[in-house]
Amino acid sequence: MSSYRVIQYLEGEAADGTALGPEVSNRREVETFIATGTIAIGDVVMSDVSVAGAKRALSVLVAGVVATGNPLAIGVALNAATAGQRVEVVTSGYVEGVKCDAGTIAAGAPLSAGIAAGEVETSAAGHLAGCFGVAMEAKGATTANKVAIMVKKQF
Repeated sequence: MSSYRVIQYLEGEAADGTALGPEVSNRREVETFIATGTIAIGDVVMSDVSVAGAKRALSVLVAGVVATGNPLAIGVALNAATAGQRVEVVTSGYVEGVKCDAGTIAAGAPLSAGIAAGEVETSAAGHLAGCFGVAMEAKGATTANKVAIMVKKQF
């Protein structure tokens, strides 16, 4: 689990001019889970409630389809994994390359997760699971059917 963070690094690049990624600013949290199915990079994942006992807190799978948004969605996978493998998940903060649906997503739009399996989409009035994150760019700004988002802490 994450711990309290006191120090923040606020530079965007190293002294030699090399661009730094989002992890160095301590503006995102990444947790390690165990996959219970096949997960791809950029998939929205959810807690696997089919697992028995306390292992539910360790186990994730691709966020399943829930018409009003998946309330079990907890983050975005940073690596691919199959059942039994470890998967790094952004549970809070900035992440690029998040899978998104075929609809329009504008920069700044609130997002729901799990309307389509493993994807985000612009939140609608009937989505009851709450805001999963916020789009930091328009859909497809860098890659088709992908979007950079700020995941809201839910886990």
